[in-house]
Amino acid sequence: MRMSRASLFLCLFGLAVASSARGQAAAAPADQAAPASPAATPAPAASSAPAASQAPAATPPAQEPAPASSPTWSAGPIDFSGLIDGYYSFNFNHPASGFNQLYNFNVRSNEFSLNMAKLSLAHTADPVGFQVDFGFGRAFDIISTNEKAPQIFRYLEQAYLSWKPAKAKGFQVDFGKFVTSDGAEVIETNGNWNYSRSLLFAWAIPYYHFGVRTSFPVGKHFTGGVMVVNGWNNVEDNNSGKTLMFTGTYTAKKFAWTNNFHTGPEKPGTNKGFRNLYDTTLLLTPTAKWNAYLNFDYGSDKNIGPGSQVWYGAAVAVHYQATGKVSFTPRVEWFNDRDGFATGTGIQQQLKEVTITGEYKLPEGLLARLEYRHDWSNQPFFQRGASVSPLDLSGTYMGPVGTSKSQDTLTLGVVAFFGPKR
Repeated sequence: MRMSRASLFLCLFGLAVASSARGQAAAAPADQAAPASPAATPAPAASSAPAASQAPAATPPAQEPAPASSPTWSAGPIDFSGLIDGYYSFNFNHPASGFNQLYNFNVRSNEFSLNMAKLSLAHTADPVGFQVDFGFGRAFDIISTNEKAPQIFRYLEQAYLSWKPAKAKGFQVDFGKFVTSDGAEVIETNGNWNYSRSLLFAWAIPYYHFGVRTSFPVGKHFTGGVMVVNGWNNVEDNNSGKTLMFTGTYTAKKFAWTNNFHTGPEKPGTNKGFRNLYDTTLLLTPTAKWNAYLNFDYGSDKNIGPGSQVWYGAAVAVHYQATGKVSFTPRVEWFNDRDGFATGTGIQQQLKEVTITGEYKLPEGLLARLEYRHDWSNQPFFQRGASVSPLDLSGTYMGPVGTSKSQDTLTLGVVAFFGPKR
């Protein structure tokens, strides 16, 4: 009998629960001192900050997300984590296509929808480790929209091996599929401050890479890295060239500054015309209640002939932790898709958005977010009812181009999660 992918995922999820229960039954007595947390453990809730990068474990903890505390599940040397993320999004434009345009992940409008269900298995390198993240949902579909590899890779967010020699002073090398180090946000909702993703996350940067990445500390405050990968969002390359990536993070007591640069050919069937991207995020953590980030991206894709396709933008978010359970995060950004290349619409437009998100942490491992978002463009683009322009993008998840210059949504999202570390 053939088993569906959803059934397979639920079976593996059940095995993880059973393994965790056995692992916890053998845990040390309550009066025994807890072991020190690994370097990759999220930062304390007092510095609840989004992941300014998703680099290997050697990246300073200040760069990692600090969601609400969650149940810890492990079995022997393997740590289990996972989440289920669902939402209802109301679009005041009532688009006939049923899509929130230019969004990432929470793209369905005026209906209940599953963003993702995910299960992760990991072992911290000592000196050998691994990370495997797999699942399904709208987010996984969008991430793998242009993937050429076999269908199974659509359900693998990450799958890589790690090697961290004991005497290498923190040097680590990973091989496989891993999420990008670009951007101020991450794919998992509970690792961010807002429920929806920014325009920069959605359109300015890649989601993942396949290849080799390294991470190495330099002194007490800086961590560098070099990557050689197939390119943007592909396990199987679309040409014979490779993309080089350089990363660096400087971490101090009250801030962390991350810079990423990559360059390489991304056009199918040719190594001509390099794509370059510079991404930088400044994460500010001045107090336990107030955090903020500033994210800037500049990208260009060189034409085989004269000229280049260019996109750039900036985003700012401020996070206020009002109480242990309640927080608020406004976000403002501007994105210039100068040639219509980054969004794939072919429409030259400048986009802006303002978002305000309220979060309430429910019992351990459960949180809810209520979010209002207003997007607007200098060009008619957003759908309002059944009114559409002659331009047709129905082949994408955004549906046809509309005739309105703005879009307003109200979204309620709920995320249940466990892990990720003991």
